[in-house]
Amino acid sequence: MKEKLIINKKNLKGEDGYKVFSVRIKEDTVIKLNNLSKETNRSRNELINLLLDYAIDHSQVE
Repeated sequence: MKEKLIINKKNLKGEDGYKVFSVRIKEDTVIKLNNLSKETNRSRNELINLLLDYAIDHSQVE
């Protein structure tokens, strides 16, 4: 008897808890981000998420 190949359904875009959108970033900031990415061996996307989470958690509105 042959075993069945089980294929899990793929999540639709956005169902992984993330949203995709574009932002404009200064060229100097992109250069710094690229350098940090190389230095830490992390993707720009991962770094942006880490940096945004930190900034939001440490922000105060006055």
